[in-house]
Amino acid sequence: MRILHVVHQYPPDHVGGTELYTRAMAQRQAAAGHEVAVFCPESGPGAAGAPVEEAGVRVYRAGRGRRGRASVFLSTLGAARLAAAFDTVLAAERPDVVHLQHLMGLPASMADQIAAGGIPYIITLHDYWYGCANAQLLTNYDETPCVGPDARFNNCGRCALARAGLPAPAAAATFVAPLMARRNRTLRPIFDGAAAVLASTPFVRQAHAAMGFPAGRIDILPLGADVSPAQIAAAREARHRREPDSSFHIGYVGGLSRQKGVHVLVAAVNRLPERATLSLYGDPAADPGYVAELRAAAGHPGIRFEGRLQREALWPALGALDVLVLPTLWYETYGLVVQEAFAAGVPVIASRIGVMPDVVADGVDGLLFPPGDAAALSRLLLELLENPALVDDMRANIPPVMRMDDHAARLETIYRAVRASAGQVAAH
Repeated sequence: MRILHVVHQYPPDHVGGTELYTRAMAQRQAAAGHEVAVFCPESGPGAAGAPVEEAGVRVYRAGRGRRGRASVFLSTLGAARLAAAFDTVLAAERPDVVHLQHLMGLPASMADQIAAGGIPYIITLHDYWYGCANAQLLTNYDETPCVGPDARFNNCGRCALARAGLPAPAAAATFVAPLMARRNRTLRPIFDGAAAVLASTPFVRQAHAAMGFPAGRIDILPLGADVSPAQIAAAREARHRREPDSSFHIGYVGGLSRQKGVHVLVAAVNRLPERATLSLYGDPAADPGYVAELRAAAGHPGIRFEGRLQREALWPALGALDVLVLPTLWYETYGLVVQEAFAAGVPVIASRIGVMPDVVADGVDGLLFPPGDAAALSRLLLELLENPALVDDMRANIPPVMRMDDHAARLETIYRAVRASAGQVAAH
């Protein structure tokens, strides 16, 4: 099968969850014998040139000029250079199916180009971008969760102004609202024209339904953990190497940003006895101002800023933990780190928000607490610190984790089904 993935950015320059998922999936599909390519934009001039082969995957990078927030937003409404580059790639690759991983910064007209070729495409909802311009359902003006556009898109206009660093009074937002409404009118046909739309959890489907997307068109396909037996063994070895009387080791892995709620975790650990330790793994350069706030707030002697965690170092780092904490304040769309922690045999303590109740069973393989409630989180952690058997019980209850290979097999079944359906339509 000939498969083309479309994504807004790609490793090694970008290593977020969507990018890593796309690369892992493309490389697995190539290893399985499929002809696989990736199309992504990059800063700079020029159309997509010859592809660069990476682990059997042909990667086309098309220049889109200078990349700023405004240009990324406006590219949705039209970007002739990227559209022309994509036409070239479609002609060269002749895909049987196109997988739209993310279209941020890419022209919406690409869906028309795919359809004009009679090619089915599927969408994976890695975030909330089809209904929310900042993709997170988190307001830019006060950083609180949002349910999506209001009837006149005034709240979206206010968000757009705040994202641009401008004051966001209601009166000014009304002037921007029509542009935000046009964006959503432009994107909705892409969603409607997909042969399949995939979400990782029921919450993601529910959130899109609340924004007016038909829930019946969204199928649930959980993401798989990209973990090998050797990596699981590394995690177990790290756990066995720990001293029996060692400290209660709490961990966080992810972005050091306010919506991730890391300050809530720091405040919770500040209340714990000294034999608790907290390892914070995340890139301090992504939001230096926020990281400075965290360092200033960290009064507990056991709080350590470990920096960015390389992929192979993840597994021994997870294995050394008693629990992983995800104190998120926004609607995460999945949280692959939950699956990775479970694969390493580590219970997860998470905010009761968004997808977290979908992936963490409260009192079974982890615990849930009210988002933003540092006191409640501290009480849970203290209880586990004083009763290690509770951690052992949760570890014993961790369910089998879907692996990326299993996810890839289910995804291939979907590809074949939509390809067969497209063939039947063409025959008629």
